[in-house]
Amino acid sequence: MTMASPLEFRISSGDLIAELKSRAPEPGIIECEWPGLTVYRFDQPVEPLWEEVSQLHLCVIAQGRKCVTQNDRELYYDPFTYLAISGNRPFRTEIIEASPAKPFLSFGLQIEPDLVRQVSSDILLERETAAFMREPAPEVATHGFVSALDHHMMDAILRFLRSLETPTDRRVLAPTYLKEIVYRALQAEQYALLVERAASESASNPVSAVIAYVQEHLAEPLTVSDMAERAFMSPSAFSHLFRDVTGKSPYQFVKELRLNRSRELLIENVHNVTEISNAVGYRSTSHFINEFRERYGMTPRACGEALSTGDLRMKRAQ
Repeated sequence: MTMASPLEFRISSGDLIAELKSRAPEPGIIECEWPGLTVYRFDQPVEPLWEEVSQLHLCVIAQGRKCVTQNDRELYYDPFTYLAISGNRPFRTEIIEASPAKPFLSFGLQIEPDLVRQVSSDILLERETAAFMREPAPEVATHGFVSALDHHMMDAILRFLRSLETPTDRRVLAPTYLKEIVYRALQAEQYALLVERAASESASNPVSAVIAYVQEHLAEPLTVSDMAERAFMSPSAFSHLFRDVTGKSPYQFVKELRLNRSRELLIENVHNVTEISNAVGYRSTSHFINEFRERYGMTPRACGEALSTGDLRMKRAQ
């Protein structure tokens, strides 16, 4: 008999909803037992208001939708995504989806600078041979970003929240799970940064040039050999350099780009599953469905039905 992986037992958006409802049985803002952890529950949309945080915050929504505006950039996030926002810059928040039947449920988690530096150092140490990664990136420290709430991040979040229930778990386990959350957030941030830089980096950086090419040709077949040829390198040498720079294999990096783009198309709600599969470069719709479900915890069809019935009203703002 095939045994399910531990993740299959743990991960569920319903689990996160239940976890936050238990901490916030009534509407309001709840300060929790862990320093810097705040749970939010609202039964109706909330008008925009200005806020400011002193250091990095992770903001995760279990139910509902919110918009954060920083430096004239609107960042929408929802149960499929999470927001990371850094300190000392004012931003405007607006809860745009909430009702008594489906209250807005979220939490904000303050991350200490020492922990961020520690995890960042560990990440950079693994990539110290890549000069591209050693360059300073001040834009990371001054901007928010939205990233996919995948199974790995969801699992770390749930383990962290559950570890707060007893003093012993809170003392022994919670710091470990928090470190994992920071690690996955920084990995996602670096991933987004690499994509952003690819458009502006010099062609002298072969990996950056290939990333820019991939961004523009997601619908086409993209093999490691094809990418290596564009970089004028052998497939093995290119794969080694690509992993040094991005922390991922070329295949994994392209897969994440495709799944991110497929989610955007699904939210736009103008294409069916087969069309989306083709648009992001999958030649097998069943393969696309399996990888989408592995990343987001539900099939594209189930997500589309939720959107059409209003269970997840996540249309992109025009």
